[in-house]
Amino acid sequence: MQDGQNYIPPYGIDMSITRCYPFYMKTAISIPDELFKEVEKFAKEHQYSRSEVFVTAVKEFLNRLKSRQMLTLLNEVYSEVETSEDAALRKKALKHYKKKVLKETY
Repeated sequence: MQDGQNYIPPYGIDMSITRCYPFYMKTAISIPDELFKEVEKFAKEHQYSRSEVFVTAVKEFLNRLKSRQMLTLLNEVYSEVETSEDAALRKKALKHYKKKVLKETY
C-alpha cells in the first residue's frame, strides 16, 4: 500500500478468483429464456460447456462481420472502371500466367 491507497496485484484483483481463469474474462449477459434453453440443450447434446457455445457463436458472428466488410471493400474496388493501363497490365499478367504457370502445372 502506498499513501493509504489499496494495492491491486498486477495479475488481477483477487488471485483466488482469477487464478482459475488466467486468460479468460468472465462476464454476465442477459438472454431470453428460450435462447438459454436452446443453448443449454445444444451444449448437453454435443458435450460442450455453455461458455464454449457462446464463444463459438461470437467468433462466428465476428468472422461474418469481417467477411461482410471485406466483401464490401472488394465490391467498391471492383466497381471502379478499369483504366486502359489496368486493362493492359491485366492482359499482360494473364499472358504471363498462361505461359509460365499453366505450362509448369501440365
